[in-house]
Amino acid sequence: MVERNRMTYGGSADGLSLDSRLPSIAEKDYAALRRLGKKPVLKVALVHLMRWSAQLTLCQQRNFGFLSILGFACTILVCWESTLILLDIGLMNGGPAGLIYGFILVWVGSLAVFASLSELVSMAPTAGGQYHWVSMLAPPSSQKFFSYITGWLTVCGWQGTLASAAFLSATLIQGLAVLNNIEYISQPYQATLLFWAVILFSVFMNAIGGTLLPKFEGFILILHILGFSAILIPLIILGDHQDSSEVFGRFLNSDWPTQGLSFMVGITGSLFVFVGADGAIHMSEEIQNAPIIVPWAIVSTYFFNGILGLGIMIATLFCISDLDAVLEPPSGFAFIEIFRQTTYSTTGTTIMATIITVMQLAATVSILTAASRQLWSFSRDRGVPGWRLLEKIDQRTTIPIWSVVATTMISCLLSLINLGSSTAFDDIISIAVAGLYSSYLVTLSLLLYRRCTGGIGISSGPPGTLTNTAGAQLTWGPWRLPGIYGIIVNGLACAYLTTAFFFTFWPDTRAPTANDMNYSSLMLGGTILFSVVYYIVRGRSDYSGPIVEMTR
Repeated sequence: MVERNRMTYGGSADGLSLDSRLPSIAEKDYAALRRLGKKPVLKVALVHLMRWSAQLTLCQQRNFGFLSILGFACTILVCWESTLILLDIGLMNGGPAGLIYGFILVWVGSLAVFASLSELVSMAPTAGGQYHWVSMLAPPSSQKFFSYITGWLTVCGWQGTLASAAFLSATLIQGLAVLNNIEYISQPYQATLLFWAVILFSVFMNAIGGTLLPKFEGFILILHILGFSAILIPLIILGDHQDSSEVFGRFLNSDWPTQGLSFMVGITGSLFVFVGADGAIHMSEEIQNAPIIVPWAIVSTYFFNGILGLGIMIATLFCISDLDAVLEPPSGFAFIEIFRQTTYSTTGTTIMATIITVMQLAATVSILTAASRQLWSFSRDRGVPGWRLLEKIDQRTTIPIWSVVATTMISCLLSLINLGSSTAFDDIISIAVAGLYSSYLVTLSLLLYRRCTGGIGISSGPPGTLTNTAGAQLTWGPWRLPGIYGIIVNGLACAYLTTAFFFTFWPDTRAPTANDMNYSSLMLGGTILFSVVYYIVRGRSDYSGPIVEMTR
């Protein structure tokens, strides 16, 4: 490999030339991690020889470019698909009008959140994401503790997100079975077996994907766009459309004292739709020119997917002809009943619903990738039990295979709870939204504090100077919201997260039973309690914040 690269770059007096485009990109990627004190170790496509500080250095060419990571972010978000899958949550509380206005509210708030997070990934493009940023932004006296808690919230949030995605894929398959055989009665053990099948497929794609994974994400991006048209066109052409006042002016309230409160409870479905685009952040160490590419990919994902999600939602709501049947669908999914009412065809409905099922399955693949990278990064910094094993990288594939295995085992073990109680399983995976939203809130509150106090400057040191890690200088990255606009967007993001975080703990009804109760507050409290106890017992001796692996 070394000899081949010497031949490729030959032409200068010393036998090395950097006139190729690829080494310059690799040099930027190497420099970005070097400034954070991290070594590049995750999977790569090529290895190049380059000059750095008059020394010959091996530099790695990363797999993901803009389009492939855009496809990755879109796949995790599956915005218009998730909008349909979770339609029934907002219909019960808010109704058609509440769904639309709630979606817009969450869309705008999420844009503010991820525009702010994009600033941070431009400053420090690391797989650690939130816990790394909290470590560099928090006061020295508390940075270690707050970084540790944030790391655990993020780990648990992503583990819950993976379990949620796999379970949705399994239940969608069961919903298709009910659609085509009304006598079929879904059983918990069948959902669990389907869950395992979805997870194993995701492991297969992650383990053998290698350099093929970016191509897979690019293909899914194409399917994401074509699938939108394949769903939207039948809804527009075939549907018996109701009056616009029924769509934009009809609010529903399950049993809350005010319509406004019912509306806020109903936005929880949209909260889940827009959570998780930080998956692209946790892939930063595998993305070319990450300080610029990742922010633009995330913001583009939220902007364009918001448009797609709003469009498919409005088109679908216009096609409701029997609202009572939609609220109590035999398949368990409101959108499948709306498709049936639109097409009057089981075959047509099956084809349309299969597109969404395939996209949800693809989302599970990407979520496993992001969840394993985040767990690996926290293990690299000694934040979890068994970090010595979980931080290991497979030498052949340069994939954190043990983190992939651990993430898979956690999800499969969680799915066994569904055999005894689906309510208990739902309660455990409810940490997905609460865990990730709390990690966003802690991080962006500290960013707003640093921004308002002038704690972040412009990079002026020589190349290789440590920045944007604990104890080092804070400097802006190349992607930034300038001046007062940054403060406004950061402030809006914090206000939105505080409100959304509060309502994630509310049940769907005013007087819930044990089966209907929202236990996410219990799960979040349990996560924080466990992390605090483990920190006191072991974590504070093992964990000291993001480890500086390179100083020069």
